[in-house]
Amino acid sequence: MSVFTLPILAIIGLFVFIIITTILRRYKRCPSDRVLVVYGKVGGGSARCIHGGAAFIWPVFQDYAFLDLTPNSIEVNLTNALSKQNIRVDVPSRFTVGISTESGVMENAAERLLGQSKENIHDLAKDIIFGQLRLVVAMMDIEELNSNRDKFLANVASNVEAELKKIGLKLINVNVTDIKDESGYIEALGKEAAAKAINDAKKMVAEKNRDGAIGQANAMQDQRVKVSDAEAMAVEGENLAKIKVAQSDAQRRQREAEALKLATASEKVQSAKALEEAYAAEQEAEGARAERDRATQNANIVVPAMINKEKVEITAEAEAEMIRRKAKGEADAVLFMRQAEAQGLLEVLTKQAQGLEQIVKAAGDNARDAVLLLIADKLPELVRMQTEAIKNIKIDKITVWEGGSGTDGKTSTANFISGLYQSVPPLQEIFNMAGMELPDYLKGKTDEELKQMAALVKSEKKSKPASDKPSAPTQDSKE
Repeated sequence: MSVFTLPILAIIGLFVFIIITTILRRYKRCPSDRVLVVYGKVGGGSARCIHGGAAFIWPVFQDYAFLDLTPNSIEVNLTNALSKQNIRVDVPSRFTVGISTESGVMENAAERLLGQSKENIHDLAKDIIFGQLRLVVAMMDIEELNSNRDKFLANVASNVEAELKKIGLKLINVNVTDIKDESGYIEALGKEAAAKAINDAKKMVAEKNRDGAIGQANAMQDQRVKVSDAEAMAVEGENLAKIKVAQSDAQRRQREAEALKLATASEKVQSAKALEEAYAAEQEAEGARAERDRATQNANIVVPAMINKEKVEITAEAEAEMIRRKAKGEADAVLFMRQAEAQGLLEVLTKQAQGLEQIVKAAGDNARDAVLLLIADKLPELVRMQTEAIKNIKIDKITVWEGGSGTDGKTSTANFISGLYQSVPPLQEIFNMAGMELPDYLKGKTDEELKQMAALVKSEKKSKPASDKPSAPTQDSKE
């Protein structure tokens, strides 16, 4: 064996030992009082639940946790639960629940209860039990809740267990201690049953006393008849014995009458007492029945009225809240629109300011030249507006009496047209109003120059021959 063989074998042995140790550590067994939940990459579903077995937990890809199956006792003191007859009852009870080991239900427990504390599970189950217990009470009458406990417990178990299965729990036991109602209806039912039992017992006692008295009277009657027969047979031979027998018989009859009188009186007294107690029991039962009817009327009229009142109040509050929210929404919309308009106006003014800044820079930072540039840009439009100032003036008729002569070389017609155009502000005046001066190449003739030109035209006109003048006035009509 070479020198390198031993280290290689040692490394291989160590590697095999590590693998075996890892496998043994990752092989988990599930105790009987727990549920093993394997989660991670488990194939189908979010988790795999195992009860009473074992599983290998793959490293990296899987992990595990346990669910405790210890039962949890929950005390549920349901108060003011509304029954089918609209009578509020108190149902103190105790429920025992635990995590279910049923297939399918365990997965629900793994999804909803894994990692939850016992207190959280207790509170969650208690909320579910409260709701279902109140629902069962609302579907049953007071008589059923009081007398048919098996049906009540069966309904509670079926409703509660169906809801508990959704979160992975199982109902183990239900114990209802006592049922009470705030109106005393159940107590009245018990008093009515007790009064009925007492009356039945008293009636049976009176009937037995009556039968005993009747039997006693019949026996005494038979005895009297037989004694009379015996005495009649004995009287025939002995007068003294007959007198004694007659006296004895009279005394006996007197005592029998007294005894019968006492028995009859006692029977009537007992019957009267029995009737008196029966009437008292019936009066108490009628009072309880009246209280029950009063409670029923209260539940049927007052309680719905209170519910309708609360419903109207809630509806009014909801409408008010809706109006407030609608008004707030409209106010927010108006505010947003105003902000958008302000933002748009700010953008326009900002762009205009930037454009004016560029124009000033293009004019060599000379504000006057920049204004001239702006006016030069608008000059075609100004000229167009000036030429079209009298464009739309409608002249129906112009009559000119022209004598062939004029002033400064202008006829009346020329003066009219010239005056009409002079009503339009000259371009020079527009520039002057803007605080600027029109360039020379755009300026017209000054007044002095115009006077000189008028004098020149007049002199030229005088130098023309007289034959050029018209011989008579002319009339020009223009429609």
